[in-house]
Amino acid sequence: MMMFKYDCVKKYMMGNTSRGRPAFSPIRDNLVELLFFVGEGYGYDLYKKYIQVFHKTTMRSIYYHLNKGVELGVFKIDKVENIPGDYSWGEGVRRVMFALDEKAQPKKDSRVLKRLKEISK
Repeated sequence: MMMFKYDCVKKYMMGNTSRGRPAFSPIRDNLVELLFFVGEGYGYDLYKKYIQVFHKTTMRSIYYHLNKGVELGVFKIDKVENIPGDYSWGEGVRRVMFALDEKAQPKKDSRVLKRLKEISK
């Protein structure tokens, strides 16, 4: 009995299975679909569209997956805009525009396009 347990652990530890957290994320995949149809967008704009097309999530999660996607080569930073204004936190905002990069593999789901057309009316 003890040998069986050891063999399972040995198989797990020495097997060909990759260790660590997988790079797959449903939120990042949904952002790829969204950016495929939208073209480019900044974080808050993508967040507003995301919660209308897909399930509800936090803005922090959207920004995390956008930045992680830049690290993985799924998204690229298209441009950075500094927009002046009188805000409660300061005198301006920095808009980081994201677009799809080479490693992005959109599924081109027509349901996303249909939902985007519905919310833009």
